[in-house]
Amino acid sequence: MIYLDNSATTKPYSVVLETYTKVASRYFANPSSLHAFGQKVRELHEEARKQIAQLLGVHSDELIFTSGGTESNNLALKGIAHRYKNRGRHLITTQVEHPSVKEVMGELEKEGFTVTYLPVDEQGVIRVSDFEHALREDTILVSVMHVNNEVGSIQPIQEISNRLSKHQAFFHVDNIQGMGMCELDLNGIDLLSVSAHKLHGLCGTGLLYKKKGIELHSEMLGGGQEGGIRSGTENTAGAVAFAKALRLVLTEKENKLKDVLAIRDYLLQELSQIEGIHVHSKKACMAPHILCLSARGHRGEVLVHALEQKEIFVSTTSACSSKAKLASSTLKAMGVSDEEATGAIRISLGYENTDAEAEQFIVAFREVLEKINEVVK
Repeated sequence: MIYLDNSATTKPYSVVLETYTKVASRYFANPSSLHAFGQKVRELHEEARKQIAQLLGVHSDELIFTSGGTESNNLALKGIAHRYKNRGRHLITTQVEHPSVKEVMGELEKEGFTVTYLPVDEQGVIRVSDFEHALREDTILVSVMHVNNEVGSIQPIQEISNRLSKHQAFFHVDNIQGMGMCELDLNGIDLLSVSAHKLHGLCGTGLLYKKKGIELHSEMLGGGQEGGIRSGTENTAGAVAFAKALRLVLTEKENKLKDVLAIRDYLLQELSQIEGIHVHSKKACMAPHILCLSARGHRGEVLVHALEQKEIFVSTTSACSSKAKLASSTLKAMGVSDEEATGAIRISLGYENTDAEAEQFIVAFREVLEKINEVVK
């Protein structure tokens, strides 16, 4: 099996699974319990928070554990909008955000908020001048993803944070695809979403970084866990496993990122020699691990299933919306035609992919295209 769908989810590291199993089986008490067993679990939970904070260079009390990236994004957007709506009701985001941002923005519009959706250029990147023009006195939140989940374009996060330094608006960054792959300075960022299962951790665990001093309206009421912001019995085993996964990924980054880049460049070179292939990801502004392309005259799901027969797994752009069989909203925003957008597939690399796998993919992809073309004829 060759797995090239790491942006949908990554394979958990074996040591991460071992860590989760050990904690879940030995330290299963409720961390809110008053007895010594529960307090031991509380210590483990807070130690995991402390370790992640050290890895990210933030304070431990600035981290909120969640169930994943979608919840983190929802909590950030709704939490700010509902807490600070008396300051203003204008929000800014982009046309190419993940549904967990775009759909929340749509709901907030129904509540009376005004949202500006910034367009992108042909590379999938917003223009800072458009952002500056959209910024208003009553803007209370700006939400921009670091790395696009469909084409891998990197947004100008630093430039945005610089321009917000003297503005009241809070800056939220969806860093779910970028963590462990792209550098990001957290200075100037007020809220940051991260998901463990994109980092060889486990599904169902994530976190939201919230800069000290910022208040959030709680969307989940109950026992008052996670500083009163996210009630519910804590997933301590998941938090400890998350800390383990993040440490491993960030430790391996220096050595393995160059391998990912080499594989990406090899794929770009080989794909450029195949007739009818249009690569939508632009090397000048793309993340190391995400590659989006279309094969002229072919639908994306056909290519995905044909490759699946050879035990090679890729996806049609975003896994979260692939079942809808709609043209990629990101590609359409980039000016790509409907025909090409519906024919797009995404190759997403991880630290465990190899040169040999990339070579096998190119061979298999050529064979798939030849076979499909013969059927069409």
